[in-house]
Amino acid sequence: MKWIVGLGNPGTAYQGTRHNVGFMVVDELARRWGIAVTQSKCKGLIGEGHVAGTKVALIKPMTYMNLSGETVRGFMDYYKAELEDAIIVYDDLDTETGKIRLRYQGSAGGHNGIKSIIQHTGTQTFNRIRLGISRPKNGMIISDYVLSNFPKSENELLKTMVEESCDAVEFALTNPFERTMAKYNR
Repeated sequence: MKWIVGLGNPGTAYQGTRHNVGFMVVDELARRWGIAVTQSKCKGLIGEGHVAGTKVALIKPMTYMNLSGETVRGFMDYYKAELEDAIIVYDDLDTETGKIRLRYQGSAGGHNGIKSIIQHTGTQTFNRIRLGISRPKNGMIISDYVLSNFPKSENELLKTMVEESCDAVEFALTNPFERTMAKYNR
């Protein structure tokens, strides 16, 4: 089984924020694939289905960002899922808004959701899609920035970035992640 975890914060207050681009990707995959992400399990919302002959699970942790690793570990334990079959999708301050970067290992880079996943899995080696949100200009506090909505001027960039991330996930279902990285890291 391939499983895709989109990081974000639950609740309508966070719905369109920069920190919730991982949820946006899972929501778009759910729409594309006709999967309802509504099962409450492992401290998250989960949807299961089959895509391109592969069993898939879409996961949105409901723990809030900083405890995302609890959902990942819970899913692994409950489903006997292998971490190498996961793709973690999340926001990244060090990637320009509208761009995506794929990696299969690395540090948390200051991202508390990734820090939690590393802590709960005991490894920095797992597939990731980082969605660019850029760093704030004008000295804005990081936590305020990531919890703010995208301005209207970035709506088209956001839409394209989410679609490209979904395309990368779909490609990764039937191709090795290294090949997916080669295709989508431009």
